[in-house]
Amino acid sequence: MIRVLQVLGTISLGGAESRVMDLYRKIDKDKIQFDFLVTEGTGNHYKSEIENMGGRVYYLPAFRIVNYLTYRKACVDFFASHSSFDESGKRISEYSAVHGHMTSTASIYLPIAAGYGVPLTIAHARSAGVDPGLKGMATNVLRHSLYKKCDMMIACSDEAGDAVFGPKSDYVFMPNAIDVKEYVYNETSRSNIRNQYGISDDEILIGHVGSFRYAKNHDLIIDIFKKISETDNGDKYRLMLVGDGTLRSEIEAKVSNLGLSDKVIFTGNQSPVAPYYSAFDILLFPSHYEGMPGTVVEAQASGLPCIISDAITKQVIITDLVRVMSLKDSVDNWVEAIKTMLSKYSDRNVDEELESTMYNVNMQVDYYSELYTNRGIL
Repeated sequence: MIRVLQVLGTISLGGAESRVMDLYRKIDKDKIQFDFLVTEGTGNHYKSEIENMGGRVYYLPAFRIVNYLTYRKACVDFFASHSSFDESGKRISEYSAVHGHMTSTASIYLPIAAGYGVPLTIAHARSAGVDPGLKGMATNVLRHSLYKKCDMMIACSDEAGDAVFGPKSDYVFMPNAIDVKEYVYNETSRSNIRNQYGISDDEILIGHVGSFRYAKNHDLIIDIFKKISETDNGDKYRLMLVGDGTLRSEIEAKVSNLGLSDKVIFTGNQSPVAPYYSAFDILLFPSHYEGMPGTVVEAQASGLPCIISDAITKQVIITDLVRVMSLKDSVDNWVEAIKTMLSKYSDRNVDEELESTMYNVNMQVDYYSELYTNRGIL
C-alpha cells in the first residue's frame, strides 16, 4: 500500500474538501491510503471519517506572510519526520505523492516535499481568483513561479489553470467531480426539508450553497431577492442560504435591514447537502470568481435549473439547465432570468449522461489510482 498526502486549507465543509473526500471514499484503500496536512484551527468536520478510513490528519500553522520562516520550518520539520534514508544513503519519503490543493503556499511546501524524497509533487488549481487586498496580492506573488516548483499541474478549469499557473501552462484539466447518484432528485427529501423549514408547496424556493465569503457574492443574492420579492406574486418567494463563513453576520444584518428576515433562511453548514437541492426550485450562483464550483455540478445532477455569473467557467455547464448572466447586468435582468428559467424547467428531469463523464467521481478513481501508483507516469 502507498500513502498520498493531501494538502488542504481545512478538513471542514468546503468545495475542495468535499471533492477530495468523495475520491477518498471511492479509492481502493488496500492499495492507496490518504493522509491530510491542513491549517490548524480551521475545523475538523471530516477528521473522524478520515481516521475511520485509515487516514491521518496533521497540521501546519496558518500562513500570515510575516511568519514565512516559521511556516517554512514547520513544513521542513513535517517532511523530515516522514522520511528516512535507504542503504545507499538516499532520502526516501513515506509518501508516494503530495497533492497540493492549497496553491497559495504550494511554492513553499512542494519543493520541500521533493527535497525530502517525495517522488511526485502535484499542484492542483481549484480557484480562478483571489480576494481583494494584501492577502490576494501575496497569493499572486507566491503562485508566480509555482509551475516551476512541482512535477505536475492539475486544474479544475481553464480559468483556474491560467490564473494559478499562467496562460498556456501545461496543466491537466480535471473537473471537480461528484458522486452523481447521491444528488439525484428525491421527492421525499424535498418534502422533508421544506417541512422542516416551514416552506409550503406553493412557495418558490431560491437556493444557494456556499461559504459566506467575498467570492460567493451574497450581497448580490440579497439584492436580487429583494427585487423579486417586490414583483407580482413576490410574497411566494423564499430564499435559503446553505453554508457558513466570516461574512455571514454581515449578510444577516443586511437581510434584517431590508425587512426580509421572515423570507430568508440561514441553515448553516449542512451535511449531507444533497437533500437541499431537491428542496430548491432554482439555484442562484452569482460568484465574483470560482475554479469549478461543485455546487453547480451537484445542482445539475439533481435536475435543478441554475442561474450563474459570467465570472464562472463555462466548463461547469454540462446540461442545458444553466443560464449565464453578466455581473454587469441589472438586478431586474437577473430577476427576469430567474422567472424565465422557473417557467422553462418546472419539472425535474435528470440527465443520466452525467454519470459517464469525468464530472462523476467514479470516472476519476482509475485516473488518480494510476497517477499516484505510477508517480505521475501515465
